[in-house]
Amino acid sequence: MSILTTADGVEIFYKDWGPKGAQPIVFHHGWPLSSDDWDAQLLFFLAKGYRVVAHDRRGHGRSAQVSEGNDMDHYVADAAAVADHLDLKNAVHVGHSTGGGEVARYVAKAAPGRVAKAVLISAVPPIMLQTPANPGGLPLSVFDGFRAQLAQNRAQFYLDLASGPFYGFNRTGAAVFEGTIRNWWRQGMMGSAQAHYEGIKAFSETDFTEDLKAITVPTLVLHGDDDQIVPIADASLLTIKLLKQGTLKVFPGYPHGMCTTHADAINAELLAFVEG
Repeated sequence: MSILTTADGVEIFYKDWGPKGAQPIVFHHGWPLSSDDWDAQLLFFLAKGYRVVAHDRRGHGRSAQVSEGNDMDHYVADAAAVADHLDLKNAVHVGHSTGGGEVARYVAKAAPGRVAKAVLISAVPPIMLQTPANPGGLPLSVFDGFRAQLAQNRAQFYLDLASGPFYGFNRTGAAVFEGTIRNWWRQGMMGSAQAHYEGIKAFSETDFTEDLKAITVPTLVLHGDDDQIVPIADASLLTIKLLKQGTLKVFPGYPHGMCTTHADAINAELLAFVEG
């Protein structure tokens, strides 16, 4: 396996496919998944001649299950370690959900020449938690409920998420794919219960407002208006107002996991943006 060791001694698994001289597209996965969640995008862009890169966040997938650093700043430092290790330049960074937060902070702080464009898909910025400054956010009780379910029976909690709201499979008339549910569950259960428990705070309480304001590269924001995990009204509809060069595309009826359920449509949008 391709593994790098970060400055604080954490082993991070990564994929690096395609011509090393081609423009890199770097994919950042959501909670509590792994780089495998990007299969449909990795294969699509690989076939188009791009270099595709994705890593498993610390505590997720095949990366080390360490007890420290399950917070956004460490996530971003690990992503930067991958980019530095592979010397990725002029890259397009694409993040889904929690990975969208990771992209926002990485791109805001990246060295000149590292990043060409950014994409935030169903992403958690600016901040998910309800606060006095963010009255439309989700109350802390929602995330406390996630933590309680994870601690009580993580396997069942993950099965319920995948078979219900994550992909919109709980909607009347939805086409339900058992393989998709099992693959989500497989990825989730590969990771560390501790990392996933602490990661709930990372994705819900991190404020990305200043990161979004600091991003200077063209940024595409994609969101489904039936996202039951990261509601669009308090996420992308606010994010787009903070970006200097942002473009928002809303997909009617699409769920949180639309990169999988509607891969053809999402891939087409990504390709047009990358090549535009």
